[in-house]
Amino acid sequence: MSTALHTDRYELTMLDAALRDGTADRHCVFELFGRRLPGGRRFGVVAGTGRLLSLIQDFRFGDDELRFLRDERVVDAATLDFLEGYRFGGSITGYREGELYFPGSPILTVEGSFAEAVILETLALSVLNHDSAIATAAARMAIAAGERPLSEMGSRRAGEHSAVAAARAAYIVGFAATSNLEAGRTWSIPTMGTAAHAWTLLHDTEEAAFRAQIDALGVDTTLLIDTYDIHEGVATAVRVAGTSLGGVRIDSGDLPIVAGQVRAQLDELGAAKTRITVTSDLDEFAIASLAASPVDSYGVGTSVVTGSGYPTAGMVYKLVARQDAAGSWVGVEKASVDKASKGGRKAAFRTLDQGTATSELIVVSDGFEELDTVATHPDARALHVPLVVAGEPDAAYLGREGVTAARAHHSRVLEELPVRALALSRSDPAIPTVFVERDG
Repeated sequence: MSTALHTDRYELTMLDAALRDGTADRHCVFELFGRRLPGGRRFGVVAGTGRLLSLIQDFRFGDDELRFLRDERVVDAATLDFLEGYRFGGSITGYREGELYFPGSPILTVEGSFAEAVILETLALSVLNHDSAIATAAARMAIAAGERPLSEMGSRRAGEHSAVAAARAAYIVGFAATSNLEAGRTWSIPTMGTAAHAWTLLHDTEEAAFRAQIDALGVDTTLLIDTYDIHEGVATAVRVAGTSLGGVRIDSGDLPIVAGQVRAQLDELGAAKTRITVTSDLDEFAIASLAASPVDSYGVGTSVVTGSGYPTAGMVYKLVARQDAAGSWVGVEKASVDKASKGGRKAAFRTLDQGTATSELIVVSDGFEELDTVATHPDARALHVPLVVAGEPDAAYLGREGVTAARAHHSRVLEELPVRALALSRSDPAIPTVFVERDG
């Protein structure tokens, strides 16, 4: 399926005008970055990169797309001819998926002609703004949960495609499973789920519902015990399943208090190994409040798929360097109040002190000479990797293998954060972003 019309109209009208005035072939550098971290958060997480690379492969204008543009008179005939043969042939470098980012981090750098790079703006921002917002919120939840596993179960609170993307983003930052079967099929994320309140309400009694579930799924299943009275639900669950019952789920009430009462009752009944899962509108703060409670795992829905109050990462896509009419390179930047950008090509590094991150170092060059490398900054880790070379994406970042690699990378880089970065309260970014101008 083509992704070419996942594009704002003004990108194609700019392309149309650039083909007319001869600037369409000018070599350009676009940069995707965030000016700030939403919600006073202390770090952000890059997610969606692998999805974006696959979607760029499908960015093709077929007969249906061209017919629509022609019928709507979006562009002229010459531009339609250009779009018919469109293939992104430039290069993309950027932060690896699962990497941390901070204000001003050059998360993605797209190089190519103006014509081929400008029309990727909407697609790139749609994917990275959504997925990074989800990943950032989910990472905070994973920190709050500690060693206790988290499951993503928010599909009913998101659009059908966004739900799959959200499950993927949450898994990258440490969630253990998802309720979404399409996410399981597409990205090999472990899936989970047993029964909702409707299952209990379907049967004449709670006991009948529990017996039927155990007959179907075995005693290691998890029984939902709060459809009616929780205390009675626990008693019924153990009576039906025995002390080898796998787990119970609590979806209502004052969770710290209820979890303690349920644990005490299970232990009294001899079901000391029965696990307790809690759900009920959890976010990172609710999870943190349960740290001292006898809870074994969490299920998170609405909060994770909506970015826990911040459903977009606030990233932008700006032209930062271009060739002029004579072929010389010029750094360009936007000077609007509160919306300024930083011109020039950039190399990005994370400076480290004994393995702990101390700053986000961005080296800026107006020219097009060789960019700084980690050899120039031996106390730092280079953040940019080649993602697309001459139009071809690196297969290491695609598909299921790309998700696995992103999950492992996130786990590694999270260990670099200073301790203050793990707090959930609003604050400044955990490390400063430092821009250094390099003579071009």
